[in-house]
Amino acid sequence: MSEIIENLRCLIIGSGPAGYTAAIYAARADLKPVIYQGLEPGGQLTITTDVDNFPGYPDGVKGPVMMEDLKKQAERFGTEVRFGIVTKVDFSIRPFRVEADDGKTILAETVIIATGATAKWLGLESEITFRGMGVSACATCDGFFYRGQDVAIVGGGDTAAEEATYLAKLCKKVYMIHRRDALRASKAMQHKVLNTPNIEMIWNSVPEEVLGDSSGVNGLRVKNIQSGETRNLDITGFFVAIGHSPNSEIFRGQLKMNDLGYIETIPGSTRTSVDGVFACGDVQDHYYRQAVTAAGTGCMAAIEAERFLGN
Repeated sequence: MSEIIENLRCLIIGSGPAGYTAAIYAARADLKPVIYQGLEPGGQLTITTDVDNFPGYPDGVKGPVMMEDLKKQAERFGTEVRFGIVTKVDFSIRPFRVEADDGKTILAETVIIATGATAKWLGLESEITFRGMGVSACATCDGFFYRGQDVAIVGGGDTAAEEATYLAKLCKKVYMIHRRDALRASKAMQHKVLNTPNIEMIWNSVPEEVLGDSSGVNGLRVKNIQSGETRNLDITGFFVAIGHSPNSEIFRGQLKMNDLGYIETIPGSTRTSVDGVFACGDVQDHYYRQAVTAAGTGCMAAIEAERFLGN
């Protein structure tokens, strides 16, 4: 079978708010973009139920519905959306050589990377069962739904500490579960957590099972790893804050990354260490990790790609 080679002005790798927004802007700039959606078309929002903090949806929107809206908008302006994944890239020479699992080899003048990041989970079967029904990996996204209720969060780093204090402003009580006897977070964040009255620390412990029924989460069984004793917490929301992994492995050795694997971009832009390659969304943002900020950087990437090409 002969190799299928395709020449493109703009290739977008990954979907979600960043990828689709980049596609909308690139298509309107007549770059005729092609987007490969990746293994999880629409990104993390496809496993999110209600999205209440994205502008333009006064009554909120289901995550998958919102992603379908963005996809249709991108297609309306001429974006070709392909279901599939990119398997190999070579950014050493322009046009950039990219291989996809549909058998095509693409020679792209510009590449926009929007592969996102994946939340780390505990691996509990019950965690999967109640995902979107009381189990969340984003307190900033979903904390509002638990206003005045009791919730639990697992983790011990800065992100977990920040999310616990955020939840404490909304919720009646926050149980913070950590497998050690001290937090890994910075001293400032530790001080904040330990001095917030409605945060109760549960040390040397791990979540053993998320409890609930058809209406969602109603409890959490926690195990002390020293004594082996378990206790049940009466909660309606369970937040997992043990980190994210950027979906950047395919670009390792091709682009400059930080120690965590996030693609580094020039401050104030989406430009990477290779001219003509741009990164947007959660694959380069480990701080905000919001749909609206991802969309914003998607816009930036498309505008920068257009200017790079001299349109």
